[in-house]
Amino acid sequence: MSLFQTKAWQSAWWDTWGHQKSFRLVRPWDGQVSGLYESRYRLKGLLPIRSLQFVGTSSRELRTPRTEHNRFFSGIDGQSLIRGLERQLEASPWSEAVFNDLRTGSEELSALVTLAATHHWAFRIIAADDGYAVTTSGDFNDYLEALGANSRLRLYNRRALFESLGEVRQENLWPTRPEDFFQALNRFHRARWRKDCVTDKSLGFHRAFLSRIEDEGGRPYLSALLCDDTVVSVLYNVWYRGVVYNIQAGFEENFHKKLSLGTLHLGYAIDEAFQQPDTHRFDFLAGKGKKEDYKASLATDTYQFVSVMLVKSALFRVLYWMRGF
Repeated sequence: MSLFQTKAWQSAWWDTWGHQKSFRLVRPWDGQVSGLYESRYRLKGLLPIRSLQFVGTSSRELRTPRTEHNRFFSGIDGQSLIRGLERQLEASPWSEAVFNDLRTGSEELSALVTLAATHHWAFRIIAADDGYAVTTSGDFNDYLEALGANSRLRLYNRRALFESLGEVRQENLWPTRPEDFFQALNRFHRARWRKDCVTDKSLGFHRAFLSRIEDEGGRPYLSALLCDDTVVSVLYNVWYRGVVYNIQAGFEENFHKKLSLGTLHLGYAIDEAFQQPDTHRFDFLAGKGKKEDYKASLATDTYQFVSVMLVKSALFRVLYWMRGF
């Protein structure tokens, strides 16, 4: 299981976005796997749809923090997995089922393909995205040596330059100053993307999640990198069961022409992960940078997520195909 299937993440998401008239919880989360819910809406304002989805995702209606590494079951495979998934899908009168960010090559994805063929449901992949991670159970210096020269320069070798510019320190702003952390994150995102990263509503979600994950053994790291007491970069990291999840990041773009503060800050965090005996992985999660796929140049491991749609009704299959939904 991952951070996103914890009771903390799932319950905080549902408490924030789940209590709408069109939503109905079909299967609660259990701390191991994702919950499921049914959403009712009208496609293009006309076609009535019942959509079955993972708690933490919304394919058409909401914009919320991304919930990755989704899964239906824990500890079962083969025919037991197919039968369990079939019972779950037959228990809800959905017209479409949209399951986001399943791991490519997983038995659950194969089971969905099998069930779609058996029941004559339409099956299509609606999105695919690469995820990246660093295995941190070895030696940090060996990891650095394996990087390309430019990546090593940005991640580590320019620390000396950065640390010559002022007093450098890192500070975890959880739990004492989360507002300062998210204000800095929004400031950096507005400068880079012309929009906030965290809204008032999603801030409530993050605060609830961060408070609850500690009860499940998680450790939040709202890491602020400071130079002469000025926050120049932030990393939203959470440690859970040996993995550091890098959920968000932001940095001062124009601090110094020779420094990439975001990559430099990641270097400090990855270095720390290598030094922790209870940590074996630093997960960048899915997504790419604005100008380059920086995660690919830093990762030791790559994986892929796919999002799939099942459509039950023959009429809906024709309409979806005609309209390109």
